[in-house]
Amino acid sequence: MPLRSMTGFGRFQQDDGAVVQTWEIRSVNSRFLDLKWKLPPQARNMEARFEKIVRRFASRGRVELSLNLQFTAESCVAFDAAHAAAMLDAVKAFASARGDIFEVDYMTLLDIPSLWASSGESDDEALFGPLAAGLEAALEDWNESRETEALALARDLECRFSRMAEWVSAIEERAPAIKSARFEQVRERLSDMLNNLGGELDEGRFLQEMVIMADKLDVTEELTRLHSHLLRLASLMESGEDAGRKLDFTLQESFREINTCGNKIQDAQVSRIVVDCKNELEKCREQVQNLE
Repeated sequence: MPLRSMTGFGRFQQDDGAVVQTWEIRSVNSRFLDLKWKLPPQARNMEARFEKIVRRFASRGRVELSLNLQFTAESCVAFDAAHAAAMLDAVKAFASARGDIFEVDYMTLLDIPSLWASSGESDDEALFGPLAAGLEAALEDWNESRETEALALARDLECRFSRMAEWVSAIEERAPAIKSARFEQVRERLSDMLNNLGGELDEGRFLQEMVIMADKLDVTEELTRLHSHLLRLASLMESGEDAGRKLDFTLQESFREINTCGNKIQDAQVSRIVVDCKNELEKCREQVQNLE
């Protein structure tokens, strides 16, 4: 399934000689599929069947679908000529039986509702077929516009993912040096304090404390998960299926891991990288809110 934005526009118009149908579809992002219909009276009873068609093309988004129908003069109404002829013959026979002269006033036929029917009301099934085909064509046009926008979003996101991968690698390279510097710093401070007090550094005790500190400073697991998340993000972009929700969740997990790295490693250079990475993750989350 291709990657799609939840924002898009689609349109379809067709004139089959009897009816001119015009479909327009507009959509914005939403957590769920929310359909808003604007249908003419002749098609309102078809909404449930139209919705089944839409659900084949979309799973999320707030979608507005409007249909405009224009009937030709011949197709606007249907006149029941046989029924009218039978009525006139019956009245003529009745007048003849009474010895009266019967003169036809055709204008009175306009006031007899049973002789007239709207084509849209008299033959729903004949109307539904073309309208359903028109809706599918409009949805295909809509999906094409959504895929075009999603491609632009994907290019932007891929650049950001690549940039973050470089930053994570930079933290990975710097982490061991930070740990060693921190150990040396603690050793020097303890030695100075003990010298002032006339004592000596207990190497065994010092090593025990360093083991505890090493565990607190270690970000190996966080960095490994970050690399995994970034690979997952790239994979989701390619698969496209339900990508929006999955990307959003993975970005949240990435934010949590990079935040932990920043808390563990108290280093100016790493802190700058962490802040930059958080900013990129927030921008990515804003972008993926528009993906289906």
